[in-house]
Amino acid sequence: MAISGALSATETADTLRLSEVNVTAIKSTSVHSAESSSTSTITRSDVERLGIAAVRDASIVAPNFYIPDYGSRMTSTIYVRGIGARIDQPVVGMNVDNISIINKDNYDFDIPDIESIEIVRGPQSTLYGRNTMGGIINIRTLSPLSYQGTRLLAEYGSRNTLKAALSHYNKPGERFGIGVSALYRHSDGFFTNEYNGKQCDGENYGRAAVKLQWRPTESWHVENSASATIVRQGGYAYEFAETHTIAYNDTCFYNRTTVMDGLTAKWKGNGISVASITAYQYIDDNMTLDQDFLPLDYFTLTQKRREHAVTQDVVVRSERQGRIKWLAGAFAFYKRSHTDAPVTFKDYGITNLIEQRWNSMNSEYPIGWDTDQFALGSTFTMPSYGIAAYAEASAELSRWTITAGLRYDYEHTRLKYLSDCSTTYTIYHNDEVYGNRSVEIHDNGALSRSFDELLPRLSVSYRLATEQACNLYASIAKGYKAGGFNTQMFSDVLQQEMMGTMGIGKLYEIDQVVGYKPEKSWNYEIGGHFKLADGRLSIDASAFYIDCRDQQLTVFPEGTTTGRIMANAGKTRSLGGELTVRATPVNRLLLTAAYGYTNARFVDFSNGINDYSNKRVPYAPENTINASAQYSLRIGDGFLRHITFSADASAVGKIYWNEQNDSSQDIYCTLDAAVRLSGKNYSLTLRGQNLTDTDYATFYFVSIQHEFLQRAKPARFCATIRYNF
Repeated sequence: MAISGALSATETADTLRLSEVNVTAIKSTSVHSAESSSTSTITRSDVERLGIAAVRDASIVAPNFYIPDYGSRMTSTIYVRGIGARIDQPVVGMNVDNISIINKDNYDFDIPDIESIEIVRGPQSTLYGRNTMGGIINIRTLSPLSYQGTRLLAEYGSRNTLKAALSHYNKPGERFGIGVSALYRHSDGFFTNEYNGKQCDGENYGRAAVKLQWRPTESWHVENSASATIVRQGGYAYEFAETHTIAYNDTCFYNRTTVMDGLTAKWKGNGISVASITAYQYIDDNMTLDQDFLPLDYFTLTQKRREHAVTQDVVVRSERQGRIKWLAGAFAFYKRSHTDAPVTFKDYGITNLIEQRWNSMNSEYPIGWDTDQFALGSTFTMPSYGIAAYAEASAELSRWTITAGLRYDYEHTRLKYLSDCSTTYTIYHNDEVYGNRSVEIHDNGALSRSFDELLPRLSVSYRLATEQACNLYASIAKGYKAGGFNTQMFSDVLQQEMMGTMGIGKLYEIDQVVGYKPEKSWNYEIGGHFKLADGRLSIDASAFYIDCRDQQLTVFPEGTTTGRIMANAGKTRSLGGELTVRATPVNRLLLTAAYGYTNARFVDFSNGINDYSNKRVPYAPENTINASAQYSLRIGDGFLRHITFSADASAVGKIYWNEQNDSSQDIYCTLDAAVRLSGKNYSLTLRGQNLTDTDYATFYFVSIQHEFLQRAKPARFCATIRYNF
């Protein structure tokens, strides 16, 4: 799916056409990208028209591609065709200017001057490896070799939301270009914490980037993209379902500092090309939560993390025109993260979660804690590395094209942990002190796991006997999501160990609780791409079936414990289809419609208490719908040249919130609209989002037997000025 958007500041109305725009990443072959996959490509003009600044904003466009807006920029959850992951490893990979983003917690960031976004759905594991079983997102930013000038953006909207960006692109030499950009964003927030009367989801965001491109000869192309990002965010606007209010007494925030640098060097010789992609990523973040999200002193969490990651990819591919095309490569990564994540139990939590449990079992010998709070300390160091080799080849046989690929992935991950707790309590009998007890836990150890996987892919495409570009295809591919260690379970582990020392809990086996195996899937897909009426009508259609095994799910362990554990407990199947239609019935009018349907169910899943076989998989929407219309009115050749009107209607749902399927969000619809005034070097866009002020939930969870949800942002408006000079 390629979208030709509204006019940019320098386009004319006569050039508005439905055009195919292919984002050709280094790993993509033309056969693989264009003929045998489901792809949505968003061009720069649509990025500007829709106000897309991050991948999350693009989820309204691609069918069966959904990114809910909740929590903070750390919660970058993506659901594709019924599969997704709230924590740990993602199911969709992301590349920005060829840099592979290793950690999904770093997926959500604003980027100025996006040239295009390519969203490929279905397993891409053969070329991209781990954590791409749902697809891949390729983002390209503006090239200083193809664009020169200065771009200015200023935006102001509801709730004192403002954004300013400045970028400059220059060619000091014929073969050398440099681009620099800076962006700042501020918002007061849209949700109020009723406990203190303050907005809880305000944000300050800044990003600076430098992009260098050099073509010393016709054979060489060198590109370096570097960026630094700072996030200071409130977030976590979780509403207590019983009172329909957001009210918590402890601080919630998310801070992140990120540095990324990627060097791409490509040499093209006689019939062959070799590319090297080297990248470095650094994350320093802090998530601090009032973990009970109530105006009570239960417990708080602070998770501070520092992570370094290095990736290296080498790709060799054929460049000759002919019936045979091939690509081969090798990939390696090393990642090391250090996390400090103490959970602090406070007075109300001690009373209700520990003391009451003891006293109900030992009423003649009740206890009382000696302090009004204590900490469960957890520190983790996680080094991991992986290597892979892959190859893909395609052969054209008359109207048939057969593409086959295979990848071998090996990964080793290690967890070093230190857990500690030091606190005391007093036992009473007949209102007198019976004795004093101390809780001393100082655990440290190391766990390691290794995984290896073969990831094949096979596709067949048939080109129809028409003058238009039309084809049918079928594909089968294996995808996999990496295994590892879920450190978020350690607070439950430590809590159970503390209660176990008191005789009221069951100890966990740490390796069984926090370690999990890779999640694997087989994806079967058929579809077709059709261009008709001299390119004025374009139709993409597909149907898919996904068989997912060893699914990473949260379950209750054996015994009577309060915690949960991560385990490879389930099997699911997902089936559905996608349809995208684009048409330009007359000049300057573009109509698009995209529909995705997914039926994702558990085939085999018991969480230790209930059997949820045949229930819907939670959090994955059943329907995703988008329809848009845009019309450009030509005014003249003066200061105001065009007025472009656009409207976008989107619908998502039904979304089930739990495995029982007894709580859900019904399908909901939102309406966005914009008016854009443009001249030779400028544009002014007036945009409204969720104009119907639709009230719906974007997230739901249960904590300490309390239900919470996050509401979507209400109706909001903004004005955006862009000036190019």
